[in-house]
This record gives sequence, structure tokens and C-alpha cells, in this order.
Amino acid sequence: MKKLFTALALLAATAAHADNPRPDIIAYDTDQSFEDVVFGLENTILDAGLVVDHISHTGEMLARTKEDVGGTMDLFLQADVYSFCSAQVSREVMEDDPLNLVFCPYDIFVMVRADTPDTTTIGFRTYPEGAMKKVETMLDDIARAAIGLD
Repeated sequence: MKKLFTALALLAATAAHADNPRPDIIAYDTDQSFEDVVFGLENTILDAGLVVDHISHTGEMLARTKEDVGGTMDLFLQADVYSFCSAQVSREVMEDDPLNLVFCPYDIFVMVRADTPDTTTIGFRTYPEGAMKKVETMLDDIARAAIGLD
């Protein structure tokens, strides 16, 4: 039964990824709660031997400052960005090109948009061709594992 659920979840996530209107972002939608996705993400990062450097509570900041900056709508119910690095992968990509330093640390976001309250999205930005695709693969593995698509 778990394999069937995983296969169906993978199919749904793959379809969502294929229809992505933003080719600079890879994102997966799930009906799991924000808390469950964050729990899965934190555990997956730790299980990979990585350490979260920073959690940006972007959703809270935007809600708190909405009126101060003339905002008129709620964007997110919840939105956090997790920043972390991998010494191994970072060394590999920076030995290829030291200017790849600009991409470190790496970020994965988790959000629930105000207009789609029953959907949690996890994702990350895409990276340029070449060595940085190693980072993109690592982030994709982490994001997928966090929501049970590994």
C-alpha cells in the first residue's frame, strides 16, 4: 500500500513539476501540512549529515510589515526558507569554479500560499549548467525525500 501511495504521490508531483510556469524554480505541491513538510525537511537535512545555517521566516516578516509598506493582500499562511551547505558538494563545485561561491548557502523553501490553503509547496531555485547541477540534484533529493517521494 505504501508503494502505491508513493507511486501516486510521485506521479502527482512529477505532473506538477512538468507544468511549472517558472523554469527557474523546481517545486513540489503536497496536501501534507506545513508542519509535516518542515519536519520532513529538517530530518532529511540532518540525515544527510548537513546543518541548517539559518531559517528565514519570510511569511511572518511579510505579514508583520504588510501595512507598513502599503501591502494590500496576504501572500502566505506560512513561508520559511531553510539555508544550509554541504562541505563535500560545495568543495566539488567551487573547485570547478571558485565563483560558484556566490550560490552558497543553498536554500529550500516551504510555503502555504494564502490563495491555496490546502497545498504546501516545497522547492528551490534551479542552477546553471555544469558543476552546479550537483547542487540542484542534492536539493531535489532532499525536497523529494522531505515529502516522501524518495
